[in-house]
Amino acid sequence: MRKDIFIDNNIGKNFANPLDPEYKNLIQWLMAFNPNNAGKNAYLMVSNKLIAEYQRTSGSASSLTNITVIISKMTQEGRLVKISNEQIKDFKRKYFKKKVVRNFTCNKEDHDHIPVVLLSDRKYALSLDDKFISDLIKFPGFVVLAAERPEKLPYNR
Repeated sequence: MRKDIFIDNNIGKNFANPLDPEYKNLIQWLMAFNPNNAGKNAYLMVSNKLIAEYQRTSGSASSLTNITVIISKMTQEGRLVKISNEQIKDFKRKYFKKKVVRNFTCNKEDHDHIPVVLLSDRKYALSLDDKFISDLIKFPGFVVLAAERPEKLPYNR
């Protein structure tokens, strides 16, 4: 199983100048690459919409830890897992029943991020949005680990 993670834009925008040691550890884990042991490498779950959000909020930052720099590096190393718009639509057709959607508390824009997390291997998500986290955790038929802080997820194991 690949060590994948979904990082919401509200987390990724803080990568440019991380002072927090937990964020520094997360960034180091994302940046580390061993071509001889793919099982130890980090993989980032994204969609076109999420990449566009990252670029809007972090695209002009010149830091080497900017989320767009991390995405570029991971793309070159084959560690970016992009969920297509068609996969998102298929997932929503299958799992977004009226009762499920009616109980969502997150904003409508985040509805497209839910399939990105749920289609990942580990179903790990980092977000500062309590409503998004709640909807992920309560989504029927899936077990998700979601948190607001990196140290609350066993992302590097």
